[in-house]
Parts: sequence; C-alpha cells; structure tokens
Amino acid sequence: MVDKSGIPDETWRSVMGRRVIASYCSSFLKPEMLHIYRQVKALRGVDTFVVTKEVQNAERFPFPDVEVIPKRRTNLLVHGWLKFVERRPPIVYRGEYQTLDSLLERHGADLMHIYFGHTGVHLLPFIKQWDKPCVVSFHGADVAHKQEIKDYPAKLRRLFNAVPLVLARSKSLAERLIHLGCPPEKLRINRTGIPLDEFPFIDRQPPSDGKWRVVQACRLIPKKGVATSLRAFAIFKKDNPEAEFFIAGKGPLQPELEMLAAGLGIFKNVHFVGFLSQPKLRELYASSHLFLHPSETSPNQDQEGVPNSILEGMATGLPVAGTRHGGIPEAVDHGRTGLLVPEEDHVALANAMQEITHSPGLLAEMGLRARAAVIDRFEQDAQVDLLESFYEEAIAMNGAAEPAKSKPISQLAPQFAEGVPAE
Repeated sequence: MVDKSGIPDETWRSVMGRRVIASYCSSFLKPEMLHIYRQVKALRGVDTFVVTKEVQNAERFPFPDVEVIPKRRTNLLVHGWLKFVERRPPIVYRGEYQTLDSLLERHGADLMHIYFGHTGVHLLPFIKQWDKPCVVSFHGADVAHKQEIKDYPAKLRRLFNAVPLVLARSKSLAERLIHLGCPPEKLRINRTGIPLDEFPFIDRQPPSDGKWRVVQACRLIPKKGVATSLRAFAIFKKDNPEAEFFIAGKGPLQPELEMLAAGLGIFKNVHFVGFLSQPKLRELYASSHLFLHPSETSPNQDQEGVPNSILEGMATGLPVAGTRHGGIPEAVDHGRTGLLVPEEDHVALANAMQEITHSPGLLAEMGLRARAAVIDRFEQDAQVDLLESFYEEAIAMNGAAEPAKSKPISQLAPQFAEGVPAE
C-alpha cells in the first residue's frame, strides 16, 4: 500500500484515481500460503487492504492494512432463530454480513478478490447482494470434494454464476473448474509469481564425493507424494550410498513417513527439517542437486495447481523429478527442465533421478532451462500485471448481463496448451 499520510480513503481515491481492491482470505496467513502473501504485497497498480477472520503468523507475513472481522456477540435466541428456523447462511447468523459491508464501504472498495473457492461459497449471500464485483481464485484443494460443505459442487455452480471472473492457478485447475460447471468464458489463468531476485541461480555440478543432496519442500499430506519420494530415494541410494534426502515441511503424515523411512532402511539419510524460514529454505535449495515432487491425486480429487516450491527450486537451477499431475507439467518440461513420471510410480521416479544425476551435462542443462522457464512463465511482476488487468476487466463487466467475450482457456496461456514448452 502507498503511504496515505492520514488522508481519508475516499479522498485519496478521488485524487489519485486508483482502484481499491479488498483481498479476502479467511486466515491471513497459514505458513503454506506464502504465494498469496507475495501476490498481495506485489500489487502496485491498485491499492489493496486485507480482510480476514483470523490473523496468523503476523511476524512472518507483515502487512500494513489488515481488517479483522470480529466475532460478534449475538443474542442466542436470534442466532438460533436465524440458523435453525429461517435457515439463513452462516455469514448471516454469525453476524459477519453487516461488518463486511461496512468496512468495504469505508475503504471505498471497487472489487473484492476472494482467495479459495470454499471461502467464496461461504460469502455467496454477500456476493449476490453487494453492488460491486467479486472475483474468486482457486488454488488446488478447493476443487476437491468437501464432505464438510453440504452440496459443495452445486454451491460452486451458484458461485460461478454470481461472479464476473474466476481465476485459476493452472490450466489443469481451469479444466477441473469447467468440469464442475464454471462457464469457460469466465475463466482466467493467473499463475504463481516468483520474485526472481530472491532466488539466485546456482550452477549445479555432480558432487565429487558422491554426496548427492535431494530436496522436497511441501506440507506432509497425501497429495504431495512424499511416500513415493522415500521409496524412490531408497532405490536411488543403492547406487549412491552417500546420498541424503531433505524434506522441508510439516504435516499430519510425518510420523507415518518417518516409520516408512525406517522400514526402508534409509532413516539416517533422510532429514525432516520442518518448515524453514525463507533464508534457510534458499540455503537448502542452493546446497541441493535435485528437486523431487511426485504429487498424486487424492481420492476426493484434491490436486495441485502449480506447486510454489517447484518454481522456487527451478528458479535456483534445480532440475525436477516429478509426476504428470495437476499443473506440474505446465511448469516442468519433460526432458528439458526435468523428468515426469506417472503418479505413485516410485520405480519410474528412481529411474528419473538416476538419469538426471548420471549425466553431468544433463544436470547443468536442465538447471539452466529450469531458471529460464520460471523467468518466462512465472515472473512475479508479469503475473501481477495480469492480475490487475483481470481486476479492471471484472469492474468493467459489473452489471453486464453476460460476461465479456474472451478467448478459450487453451488460448489464454498458449505456451501451456497440450504441454508445449514456451520458447
């Protein structure tokens, strides 16, 4: 945000002629939501403020203008009547509706960007009544079946109809949203932006002592495929006994994964280092030779957009061994910046690791191409410019009976159509 030096919001807006965007995220922010923080902080053609119901990790994600929707003290009789008799939605019976309306009006918001589809479903009654437009962005888990939200697919369809534009982090997510009922003409692809100056390129050469360092950075949850990584590493280690595997992240699967590593006989060579600060994570990338990320689709259809950690590793010149899953093929060009194998195939993943590390020329060439791919497709400023253009488009569409004519999804990012690499 630009320093307003005490000037009221409406006066500032009228003088500067800048759009005001409300960035709504239920929690601001969980550790794995760094990509959202980067995006909100990087907005520069508009002014933005954050709306949240809960502030988390404020020291990690400092932001100058955060509005917290407080939990209102509600008359229990009125609360019960609205919830159980009138069957009003949670945003109404929890008392959030009027609070949200007031703070958006106070800031003079022109548009609200809602992060995550399930949050959009929660806000649907407000979206339908507010006289300004909203856009909602989907990031991966929000396209999965959600048992805790009754009739989630049907509510998503109502959400699609209520907003002028829907943003997806990858082409694969956009295709999933179309399957769920989103009109293709409303979809726009807005990719994760990587601040390249924070991830300098490192020239990778094979270790003379055979101490290959393999890294995976992710939450320890099923769709990240860490168990597949461990099984592949166990095979890789037979020919590379000095190799080490570093797993950066936390999650509910850690005890199970530690037991698996012990059962595979590789526990002393596998390091669960937890969530790392950005400087520590950059150090880990810089000291590593190969990045693993064999994501897999969960039974509830939970899938990746484009994993942020893959892009960070690629920016430093790390080749990737991963899977043909979700948005990964939109970032990793098979045979050029890494190798991709089928989901849950640990033998194929181990073979990919061997192929990359056994050829010094391939290791170096893939690293150079990986950096170039991130520059070309995921550079932060370019993605933020695109996002701000979508904001302007949605504002212009507000009140229109039909969405503006737009290119099909396959043409919005032609370099990713059918997995063709950008040149």
